[in-house]
Formats: sequence, C-alpha cells, structure tokens
Amino acid sequence: MRLSFLLASAATAALLTGCTMTDQTLTEAAATTPVATTSPQPPVAPRIDNEITQVDRTRSDPYQWMKDDNWQEVMRDPTMLRADIRTYLEAENAFTKAVLEEPTTALRDELFKEMRGRIKEDDSTVPEIDGHYAYYTRYRQGGEYPIIARRATADAFNPDAPETILLDGDAMGEGKDYFAFGGIDTSPDHQLVAYSTDTQGSEFYQIHIQDIETGDETAGIIDDAYGSFEWSANGQAIVWVHRDENARPDAVYQRNLATGEDTLLYEEKDPGFFVGVDKSVSEEVIFISASGHTTSEVHWFPANELNPTLRTVAPRQTDIEYSVVHWDGQFYISTNLDGAVDFKVMKAPMDATSRDQWEEVIPHRPGTLLLGMQPQKDYLSRMERENGLPRIVVRARADGAEHEISFDESAYDLGLDSGYDFNTPILRFDYASPTTPDQVIDYDLATHERTLRKTREVPSGHNPDDYVSERVMAPSWDGELVPVTLLRRKDTPIDGTAPLLLYGYGSYGITIPADFRTGRLSLVDRGFVYAIVHPRGSMAKGYQWYLDGKLETKTNTFKDYIAAGHYLVDRGYTSKGKLVGHGGSAGGLLMGAAANMDPELFAGIIASVPFVDVLTTMSDATLPLTPPEWPEWGNPLTSETDYDTIAAYSPYDNVTNQNYPAMLITGGLSDPRVTYWEPSKWAARLRHDAPEGGPYFLRINMEAGHGGASGRFEGLKETAVEYAFALAAVGKTDELDLSGDD
Repeated sequence: MRLSFLLASAATAALLTGCTMTDQTLTEAAATTPVATTSPQPPVAPRIDNEITQVDRTRSDPYQWMKDDNWQEVMRDPTMLRADIRTYLEAENAFTKAVLEEPTTALRDELFKEMRGRIKEDDSTVPEIDGHYAYYTRYRQGGEYPIIARRATADAFNPDAPETILLDGDAMGEGKDYFAFGGIDTSPDHQLVAYSTDTQGSEFYQIHIQDIETGDETAGIIDDAYGSFEWSANGQAIVWVHRDENARPDAVYQRNLATGEDTLLYEEKDPGFFVGVDKSVSEEVIFISASGHTTSEVHWFPANELNPTLRTVAPRQTDIEYSVVHWDGQFYISTNLDGAVDFKVMKAPMDATSRDQWEEVIPHRPGTLLLGMQPQKDYLSRMERENGLPRIVVRARADGAEHEISFDESAYDLGLDSGYDFNTPILRFDYASPTTPDQVIDYDLATHERTLRKTREVPSGHNPDDYVSERVMAPSWDGELVPVTLLRRKDTPIDGTAPLLLYGYGSYGITIPADFRTGRLSLVDRGFVYAIVHPRGSMAKGYQWYLDGKLETKTNTFKDYIAAGHYLVDRGYTSKGKLVGHGGSAGGLLMGAAANMDPELFAGIIASVPFVDVLTTMSDATLPLTPPEWPEWGNPLTSETDYDTIAAYSPYDNVTNQNYPAMLITGGLSDPRVTYWEPSKWAARLRHDAPEGGPYFLRINMEAGHGGASGRFEGLKETAVEYAFALAAVGKTDELDLSGDD
C-alpha cells in the first residue's frame, strides 16, 4: 500500500498553530523532535503567520521563514545559512535518506554501476585545431573532472602524441565539495591560458590567467565574474562579465594584463537585461550584448583595441530581438523585425547604426525557425528547425547557392561546433538520436564529404537495434498536435503494461533535444518507455509555439503535457498509475502544475530544482532572475492581471487536499536560479495541505547549486536516487514499493 506516516510528534505538531517564533525557538523545536521507534517520520515544518498584500490582493505564506534574509551571503558561503533553516533542511534530508535512499541502497548501487559502466572513463573530445596547436579535453580513469590539454597540430588526431596539460581538473577540484570550470581559452599567441572556476555552485566565478610554460599567474585574480570572457586580438587584455551582489551579469570590463587594471566598457542599468560578451569567429570583432527575454541590443568594438569606444549595431526596441555574426566584411543579423516571428536574416555594413541600414538576405518563412548562424571564410551555415526537427543549411559566399545537410531518423539532435577554424572549408557538427550514440562529423563544405571523427563509446555495450525511437503527435485540449519523442526496447509491449517516464520542460522557448543519454537506458532496460513531451512554451514547432505557452497562455504548457500523458495511455504505451512525471527547474513548475491539475494520472513525480513558488519569486525584484523574467511570466508587482494569471497556476499557491502521487523534490542550497526555499516550502505545504497524498521526499544538496553535484560520477549518484524512486513509484522493485498497489 502507499506509504503513510504519523505526525512527527506532539511537540512538533504544536508548531502548526501559526504562532510567531524566534530563530532560537525554531532551532530548538527542530532539534528536539524525537526520533520515532517504529518508522521514520517526516519533519513537520513550523507555520508562521505571514500575509502578503500587493495590487489589492492578499495571500498567506506560512513558510516564508525558510528564506534566509542573508541569502546573498549564503550563495557565496553556504555555512552562513541560518541555524534553524539548516536544522530543518537536514531533518528533511535525513528523512529522505532513511525512507527512500537506505531501503534502495542495493538498487541505487546497481543503477550507479550500470550508468558508470556506460561511460568511457578515459574518454577525450575530438581535438579543435587552432594555429599550431590542437586543443582537447580528456578524462583519466576514475577522474571526476576534465583535463584540458593540447598537442601539435601535425599530430592532432594521434592520441599517442606528446601533450601539454594546461589545466588538471582533478587536481584543482581535490578536497572541494563542489568544483566546476566556466570559460577556458588560450591567448592568441598560445602562451597564456585564462579560465574561470566556481567552487560553491552559486555561479560566482573567479577568473585566473596563467602562463602555460611556467604555471605562474599573471594580472591578478578576477572575482565576482559571470564566468565568460574573451581575449583581445593582440592578447594584451581579456574582456569579462561582472556579476552584481544579486548574481546578475550587469557589466563588462576589460582587464589590462600589463597593469592588472580593469576598465569599465559597459554597464547595464536595467535589471531586466543581462549582459554577455562574445568574439566573432573571424576574431576581428568583440560583441557585447544586452538582452531581455524579448528585447536585445548589441554593441561592438575591434578586437585589438584597448580602452575601446563602443559602437551600437542598433539601439534596443521593445520586443525586437537580434543577434549578430561577422562575415564577408559585414554584419549578418538574425532578427524578428517586421513581424518575422520565426526570424529572418539581414545584413548591414559594419558602420551601420540603425535598422534602416539593414538589408534582407533570407526572408521570414513561417514555421521554419532560425536557430543560429555559423560563419566561415567562404560559407555561412545556419541551423533551422521545422516540424520539430533541426537541419543545417549551407550558403556559399561566392554565389549565394545553398544546400541542406540531411538526416534520416524520425527524431534526432544536431549541433554546430562554433569553435572550428574560420579559414577552413570544414564544418564540424554533432549528431545523435535517442538510439544512436553521439557522433562528431567533419563536413567538407565544398565537396559535401563527411568524415566521422568519433562515435561515443559505451564500454558496457550498446546495440541501437535493440531499441525503438519514435516521434508521435499527441492532440491537446484544443486540437493542437504536440510532438512527443519516445524511446523503448523493441521487446517492450505496447499493451498498457509498461511503466513510462514522461519528461517535460516547456518554458523560455527551450526545446529538449532528442539526444542520446546513456542513463535513460537503466530505466528503458527495465521495461520503461521514456517519453519527452515538447509542449507549447518550447520552440519545437517554431517561435509561435513558444509564444503560445507563456504569460496569459502559460497553462497551454501544462495542458499539452497532461494531454500527451493521456494520449500515451490511450495508445497503450502505459496506463494510469504507471506513469512517472519528471521535470527540472521550469520543468519542475510543469510537474507541480500537472500534479495539481491531474494527480491521478501519475504514479510518481520527480521535480528537480522546481520553480514552484512562482508568485512570490516574481514578486521579489532582488532575486537574480526576477526582473529579466517578467516578460516570460508577468509582473505581479504592478499588474493585477499578471498577478491573477500566476496565482491561478503557481503550484505552491494551488496545493489542495487531494490524493497526490509520491514525489521526489530536490534543490541546491547555493542555487541562484531556483532558490532552495522554493522546493522546501512546497514540500512543507504538500505535507500540511494534502496529508493523505505522497509520500513527499525533499532532498536538498547542501554543497551544490542548480546543476546538482559536480563531477562525472557524483552526478550519477543523484540520478540513481531519481531512478530508484521512479522504479519504486511503479512497483518495479522489491526494496521499496510506493505504487499504492496492495
């Protein structure tokens, strides 16, 4: 039967009265909760009266105390977390460990061993040629973190040739709870390497500049960086992005390596815009972008200038987006100008200062979404998506002739390598499908010849013929057809008996790729169907598909996802009670909304770093992503309509007393994107308002942020917890049964 639990204790239950409590009282209450002698019991979070009034609306938020007023410092140093909050989160982790993790230890170990066995531990990337050197990333056997190395170009594809190690991630990450590289790049003369690192998971990076031969650092450490940077063409400076105290990328500086001094090049005053920096593939221009969700502005300067004067391609105009590449001595611009919903290509002279000087090159084609452009000396390649599938189209500089690079599978993933040599006629791209391991292909743009440089190895073995990948179209509530990508074993029956994991995201226009993930095979090989829904709010069917799943139409995302689930049930891919929902971040919002709207569809819900407290977060202008995301969700601080729209679907605000499925809810203490208190508050409200549902497991990583544990293998352990939960939710393991079946 579905697990059920008693109240933690009379003492803890007394905390539910809503009395105002001091930090000390909260700490003592959490710390003195007695341990049950029969079965582990979930923590009961204190409820503290807290009414919030804005735009003439009032709501109650009894768990707002979980947000530490000191949250900015906690992002930088998790030890600064208030004691009562830490005690509560640790109690939640202890409950999840005792009830979910410990009973499934053998299963999780088996899953981890399987997933690790599919990873080539001493793997390496295909070298990228840059002048006299070929650069690549490799891993050592058992290593968690990448090694950045190079060898002579003449020996680029000879793995036995001598190499120089530039950065040893294993050595740099040793002894740290969290470690991740950000940007890594060498100077134009190849004598220096600049790199950024994050040791908290908070995405506050430090940038270092190091002499490759001696290992000595130069020009000083750069703190409070966003992680991205670009070298000047002469190697005398780097241009880097600053993060402000609220974790927003707000300014661009140029560091002079000779003096160690920083010069402010650009500062963004609007908190709704994030800044970025990028060097053209021609290496002649450095771009500084300022972007909101629906509006953009690009500035530039010659890449060899110190203390440059910025030029503006075109000033920002509300709801006009554009991005720029440098090709054939001009700027080529992808833009939605003049109602080009799926974007078109225009060009402009480099001295242009307004859109009046832009000339159309490739017109808007409704339903064909322009994803990006990759310039090389004599060719301009572009990525497009039509009917949910990507493709590459190549345009010759000499005569404008175009040809398409085609693929046969019904669902696949495709990516351009933006770092390839500008002067060569070779285009590098990556290809994969749910059944086909990743391939790296060099494509001769002149002869159309393909050279397979690498196919991802699966050491434990993988036969694509054992699996079936499909693309089906599920009718939604209003008749729109929603793409769904499916992966299953050939011998998995389509008679309603198979369990199914239904993955979804559906926000910001992000389209989940139909790629190859070895971890999924651990579920698929146990009889699961793995399904990815591409609902409105993504760009799977073009930019309008995105527009139809945001702001006042946001509920289309949730309805599309639920409709896809019912369609797969009706088609026999699974049955009600055998379906596990999975989504992370804004996909976690999708999980919360779907659970509120149709809880009986699901056997379980995995909500990873879920954005579920939408109304409160969008009402807090100090949070890193709030002002930039008002165009995505609405601004409930100023608009009654936006408030009411969000309030109607925000998962945290719509928990009711219904039979919710078992849930695994995760978060990261130093997460700047979805703060730790969102999943924590949601779990607490679920337990209080829907005590007959669940069980609800909250798992907060106390040493990581949005991406979870760092390192190749530590992350697999978190996946093993999720998959063990999924198997338990559908009764596919004897170790723990959360299915509710007698």
